[in-house]
Amino acid sequence: MGLRTLEQRVLTVAPWVLGLSLLGHLAMVAFQTKMTMVDLMVYRNASPELFTGFLYDWRLKEFSDQFALPFTYPPFSALVFVPLSWVPWGVARWVWQLACLACLWFVTRKSLQLVGSDDPRRAMLWTGLFVWVEPVRTTLNYGQVNLVLAALLLGTMVSARSWAQGAGVGIAAGLKLTPAISGLYFLVVRRYRAAAWSIAAFLGTVAVAYAISPSLSNQYWFHLLGDASRVGPVGSAINQSLRGALSRTVGYDIGTGPVFLAAVAVAAVLTGFALHASVKARDTLAMIVSVQFLGLLVSPISWSHHWVWAVPALLWLVHSARHRLATVTAVAWLVAIGSYLISFLLKAQPSIWVIPRPWYYSALGWVYPAVGVLTLVTIAVVLRGRVARRSGEDVEDRLDLLRE
Repeated sequence: MGLRTLEQRVLTVAPWVLGLSLLGHLAMVAFQTKMTMVDLMVYRNASPELFTGFLYDWRLKEFSDQFALPFTYPPFSALVFVPLSWVPWGVARWVWQLACLACLWFVTRKSLQLVGSDDPRRAMLWTGLFVWVEPVRTTLNYGQVNLVLAALLLGTMVSARSWAQGAGVGIAAGLKLTPAISGLYFLVVRRYRAAAWSIAAFLGTVAVAYAISPSLSNQYWFHLLGDASRVGPVGSAINQSLRGALSRTVGYDIGTGPVFLAAVAVAAVLTGFALHASVKARDTLAMIVSVQFLGLLVSPISWSHHWVWAVPALLWLVHSARHRLATVTAVAWLVAIGSYLISFLLKAQPSIWVIPRPWYYSALGWVYPAVGVLTLVTIAVVLRGRVARRSGEDVEDRLDLLRE
């Protein structure tokens, strides 16, 4: 049996895979008491404090035995989440879960379309499987915003309209500052009008928030911005940024000193190679993944559930790369996000605040940054080879024409 025949047989059961996965997940929403959706509770319960002036003093005491969760996003984000506070908690959690599942489907389908696969059955199959991988699973369990932001960014960055491209990135950055790294994509592809629109949209979100609460806006932009300790424990296993991995390796928070800056420089150089090759190959999804991975690597805090960008990365590796190194990297991602290693490491550490740990736990704690770096290398190698082959084929075609 050939691989294509085997794939076609697998695709015939794709609707069943998706349906059973969705039913299983929704059953968990209905009956799993541990599925507290604490982050959604923060978004919903804190947002009305935008109008009291105590948004950044508020803390979620429920389900927070080690860390009373604060609201950490820009004031504009609280404004967007206010409507969730108008409905009962039971309604809010169901609405959010359904929205996140729709966004997962969209990210999967759009990524497949960008690699030249428009078969909806393939999107069904992958979506059904992705529901259970660690970054997506924890996003759903926590009620996080990651899938919504990924869908917003992926849907708008590939638009043909400059204003739509820029508005998507600017609004996403206004909701949660880290998507601002997406603007690098516009500079790489020389879409300066889209870059200008993204800046305008972002400044618009800041202006709206200032109009509602100047004091909270000043507090966030001039006092709280950049305070990683307020967001959470930098050294905890769930922080899968370079800073988190390096801190666990040396046994203390490295901060933004020379070690961190050297790591950022390495990540930036590798991203540069990946982007250069992606531009030459005109591979949009590879460019977007490269930019998002750079943001995840260099951010002080990149929780494991922020790595939902592993979804489009894996789809690119499986359906577009066609290279041995890509196969190795795809397997590495499947092991990383399918093994729930992060959950094991969280249970193995004595506290989210304790940074030193045995060397083998520190090594395992590199899992997402390490595979993320490997992905950047893979993109650069695969696409440079693709461009070289195309150039060789063009030369052969020209020689053939001359011989004729």
